[in-house]
Amino acid sequence: MKPAVFFIFVIISMGLAGPDLSVAADSVDNRLWAELLKAHVQNGRVDYDGFKQDEAKLDQYLAILSATDPGTLSHHHQFAFYINAYNAFTIKLILTRYPGINSIKEIGGFFSNPWSKKFIPLNGFKVNLDHIEHDILRPRFKDPRMHFAINCAAKSCPPLLNEPYEGDTLESRLDDQTRRFINHPGNTFLKNGTLFISRIFKWFEADFSDNPLNFIRRYADDALKQTLDNTAATGEISIQYLYYDWTLNR
Repeated sequence: MKPAVFFIFVIISMGLAGPDLSVAADSVDNRLWAELLKAHVQNGRVDYDGFKQDEAKLDQYLAILSATDPGTLSHHHQFAFYINAYNAFTIKLILTRYPGINSIKEIGGFFSNPWSKKFIPLNGFKVNLDHIEHDILRPRFKDPRMHFAINCAAKSCPPLLNEPYEGDTLESRLDDQTRRFINHPGNTFLKNGTLFISRIFKWFEADFSDNPLNFIRRYADDALKQTLDNTAATGEISIQYLYYDWTLNR
C-alpha cells in the first residue's frame, strides 16, 4: 500500500504544481525584437518614429530580458543576450526623450551622461549601459568584435543589425559585422601613407591588443589588405582617428 499511496501523491503533486514558468537555458525569446528590428532598421539607419509607435512592443521585449537570468545561459547565448540587451535598452533610452533630441549625448545632466543612467532592470538590479559594456561584455567575453555589434545610436557607431543576435549564429554574425564596418570606405581608408580609422580603436585600444592595424588586416577584404601591404612595404603606416559623429543614426 505505501508505494502505491506515494505514487498517487507524486502524481497529484505534479498536477497541482502547474507548468514550469522558469526560463530554460538558451531559450531567450527574441521574436519581438526581431519584428521590431526588421520593421524599423534598414541599412543601419533607425526609424525612431516607428520605434516610438511600437514602444509598447519594445517594452514587452525589455520585460522578457529583465525576467531572464543570464546565468542560466551558455557562453554564446549569454554573450548574445547582453548584446541584444545593450542595443534594445539604448533604443529605449533614446525614446525617453525622442523626438526632442538629435544626439544620445543630449541625455543626462551636468554631472552625468546617458551611459551612466541606471534605468535597466537586469538580474535583480538597476544597472546602466556602462555596466553592460564595461563590467560584463568587455571583461567577461574579451572579444573585441563586440564593439561592432553594440550600437550607441550615433551615425559613427557601427550599424545596428536588423535582426537579433542569437547564440547559435553569434560567431558568424560578429565576423560579418566586424568586416562590414572595417571595409566600409568611410570608416577605414588610406591617404598619403596615413590610415584613417574609427575612434573606437583609440578608445578601446587595449581590447585590440594595442595594435589596431593587425586587427584591421585580419578582417580587411582583399583590396584593402593589398593596399595596406603595399603601403607598409614602402614605409611605416601612421594612424589617424576619424571625427566621431554623435548625431542620431536615423
